[in-house]
Amino acid sequence: MKTLIHPTAVIHPKSELHPTVEVGAYAVIGAHVKVGPETIIGPHVVLEGPCEIGARNQFFPGAAIGMEPQDLKFVGEPTWVKIGDNNVIREYVTINRATGAGEATVIGNNNLLMAYVHVAHNCVIEDSVVIANSVALAGHVHIESRARLSGVLGVHQFVHIGGMAMVGGLARIDRDVPPYMLVEGNPARVRTLNLVGLKRSGMNSSDLQILKKAFRVLYRSSLTFKDALEQLEQLGETEQLQHLRRFLLLSQMSGRRGLIPGKKNKASLIDE
Repeated sequence: MKTLIHPTAVIHPKSELHPTVEVGAYAVIGAHVKVGPETIIGPHVVLEGPCEIGARNQFFPGAAIGMEPQDLKFVGEPTWVKIGDNNVIREYVTINRATGAGEATVIGNNNLLMAYVHVAHNCVIEDSVVIANSVALAGHVHIESRARLSGVLGVHQFVHIGGMAMVGGLARIDRDVPPYMLVEGNPARVRTLNLVGLKRSGMNSSDLQILKKAFRVLYRSSLTFKDALEQLEQLGETEQLQHLRRFLLLSQMSGRRGLIPGKKNKASLIDE
């Protein structure tokens, strides 16, 4: 009969592991860690609580999950890391607990975090996100579903990255990335639609054509922010267009970082 927990693993008696969880050599699992079925915890992984982990996740060697936040405001209050199902967490990924009593750093479902990714306190990563090697997310970053982040880039605290956006490698992301856009460079700029990602998503041609028109309104015209949004309203009522308009409006609210500009765009929304 296969032994699922390596004899060198150190597991706190107050942790809760489903009987199907596999634990590798020299892994350390602290108190108040709860792990769901069929999750694989590789060698030298450290899980600290409070931390809740769902089903069928895989943690590769050296990952450190649930450590205290790297935040001077943190004074030991009870906070969480909450991870959903079917995530792949590669070598030496670090995911810190939140700051603020009762708050959580949240990872959804079906995400891939490649080696050396850092997820700071209070971040939210939704579903089916891919983050490549050596990406650093500062605190309170929110990444919507099906976004793609290329390697060796940094994301400023409180930045939002929209769904199905693509961020090129080595970029410095200091403002919000709108959904469906491709952003790259340093300083980072919106270059075009994420056409490859949108086509792979199975988006129908009519919705894609509407997004192309929306891109031209936002990044290839001289319209003001207000006029650009009015033009978007006239393009239709597709789900994608509604989400894009809502994201743009929220990015202008107090406490948000604003929007990454487009290249040589004249609109007050996102000019250089």
